[in-house]
Amino acid sequence: MIRTAVIYARYSSDSQTEQSIDGQLRVCEEYAQKNDILILDTYIDRAMTGTNDNRPDFQRMIRDSAKRTFGYVLVYKFDRFSRNKYETAIHKKALKDNGVKVVSATEFVPDTPEGIIFESMLEGYAEYYSAELSQKIRRGNNESRRKGNLTGGTLPYGYKNVNKKAVIVPEEADIVRYIYERYSIGVYVKDIIAELNGKGLLHKGKPFVANTVYGILGNERYSGIYRHNGEVFDNIYPQIVPKETFDKVRAKVNANKFGKRSEHITYLLKDKIKCGYCGRSVIGDNGTAHNGERKYYYTCQGRKKKLTDCRKQSIRKDILEKIVLECVIEQIQKANSLDFIVNGIMKEQERQAQANIVLNLLLKERRTTENAIKNIMTAIENGGTTNTVMNRLRELENRQAELERQILIEKSKTAVQLTEKQIREFYSQALALEPKLLINYLVKQVTLYDDKIEIQFNAPINVSPDDESRRGFSLCSKTIKLSYKVPFRADLAKYQFEVEIYL
Repeated sequence: MIRTAVIYARYSSDSQTEQSIDGQLRVCEEYAQKNDILILDTYIDRAMTGTNDNRPDFQRMIRDSAKRTFGYVLVYKFDRFSRNKYETAIHKKALKDNGVKVVSATEFVPDTPEGIIFESMLEGYAEYYSAELSQKIRRGNNESRRKGNLTGGTLPYGYKNVNKKAVIVPEEADIVRYIYERYSIGVYVKDIIAELNGKGLLHKGKPFVANTVYGILGNERYSGIYRHNGEVFDNIYPQIVPKETFDKVRAKVNANKFGKRSEHITYLLKDKIKCGYCGRSVIGDNGTAHNGERKYYYTCQGRKKKLTDCRKQSIRKDILEKIVLECVIEQIQKANSLDFIVNGIMKEQERQAQANIVLNLLLKERRTTENAIKNIMTAIENGGTTNTVMNRLRELENRQAELERQILIEKSKTAVQLTEKQIREFYSQALALEPKLLINYLVKQVTLYDDKIEIQFNAPINVSPDDESRRGFSLCSKTIKLSYKVPFRADLAKYQFEVEIYL
């Protein structure tokens, strides 16, 4: 049977170019040819960050996977897919449900339990490098802010950028003051809009609308204050509205708000639970208690949507997640389990260092670029000095400089090897700080009953139960028996559990 795939390529900033995309595509195509994979399509996002999934071709690829026409997504490196480990886990799960696997053309990941762990580390490193770069940029921007300079972004109505300084636009500032003064004395927003539009006044060439006016009323920069990451700057935006007027207006706006935005709740076990009675998915749910407090649950979809006559009771979100997390942590903290993970990563790290595919490709491209520059210099010496030749020379020299930078980065990655102690510390922190990752990579399925919970872990194929070195990951399932029927509403402290483990 012919294996089919699509290629996803991305570069993230103006410092990279189409050549970066061409290089990614070439490496992926070579990988596909060596492994007898047929490429059906390519998806490319240009100048798009990998720290979020707001990328047009990426989203189109995820949607197209539902057609089940391809079995793999080939990427140059895993960080091209995403640099956000949470979104990576979510989208890989969506692709997996459609029978699609993400494969890196330059990072070999074995199809074993240690491979799962190593792949998660690669994704974690990608996010780390992205976060480190963002931190450096933030430090530079904060220094600029302390000097009263602008650091990019769209300026509020009433200001303009003059040599990186916010300067008041007098006629626009008068309109801002008018809006604040009218609202502060009790004039409704709709009436303020009617007054502004009646005078023929415009906001950036368009008539004023409610969202525009509320945006102006809620922007603290008009009072001379700018807040960023918990730090307050009072030297960037010249004051248009007195601070006492702004505070008065903000209090009125908040008091007049109708309703509240729903808070975002993360269900750690989403897409991993099924009902033990009817087999339907168990989904996130919520409701309001008698005292007005919001409560969150996991509820059988069959019962909630009346798809079956299932009578499975709901269980509190925090309680179920606590049970599952404690089981996962218990398994990974076993000495033999952690030893198995660490040994696998150390071996894989050593193999990667010996065969740094990315570094080898960069060195090969550098040699090709150097030869091309030598050929052009020879042509120039022989009288070939056309504009086309000179432009091509500049392109090659720029690419040569970029290659040198990338080669240094790859060499530094190879030079810095993680010690066994560092890997153990990494997982100790992951146990405490990254429960979502632990669940995504180690838990295959949770089956929920009223009197017990069955947790099935991702287990390697063809592993002998007698092999003590792999025993932690040969665990097929764990059953937790509840000491009594779980009530619909209960405090976490009321739950007592009897645990039985079946290997």
